[in-house]
Amino acid sequence: MIVITTIILLAACNSATENKTSGTAETKETAFDLTAARSAIDAANAKFIDGLKKGDSTAIAALYADDAVVMPPNMEAVSGAGIVGVWGAAIRMGVKDAKFMTDDVSGNAELVAETARYELYGSDNKLLDKGKYVVVWKPVNGNWKLYRDIWNSSMPAPPAK
Repeated sequence: MIVITTIILLAACNSATENKTSGTAETKETAFDLTAARSAIDAANAKFIDGLKKGDSTAIAALYADDAVVMPPNMEAVSGAGIVGVWGAAIRMGVKDAKFMTDDVSGNAELVAETARYELYGSDNKLLDKGKYVVVWKPVNGNWKLYRDIWNSSMPAPPAK
């Protein structure tokens, strides 16, 4: 009788521990607020556009995580200090403004993926390029930072010469 009672008590304690553990996981899961993450990403995108308008590639690069990778069209992937160079080159080529239209944001507290479209403008609001992009964002010291950034144009390729 004592053995049976001990087994029942151990089983009940084990079950309570399992429920407590799964409850903790659920609390962490529900603590993530995708709407707040989206708002933070929208604010970072506004800072990105502001950097383009000011011609400030350093401000743009500051929006990226230290271990970020940028994958521009028609060139190799770039990381680290090379990110300043990518956006500096875009500014020198005449990019003065942009529009970002986010279509979808999904993810969790660790990583969020943004799927969107872009338009790049030069002097006199001339459309230079339009296309689509995917950015993976990650939290760094309480701020969402660009972690992986890839885009490509939707405009026709120039004719071969």
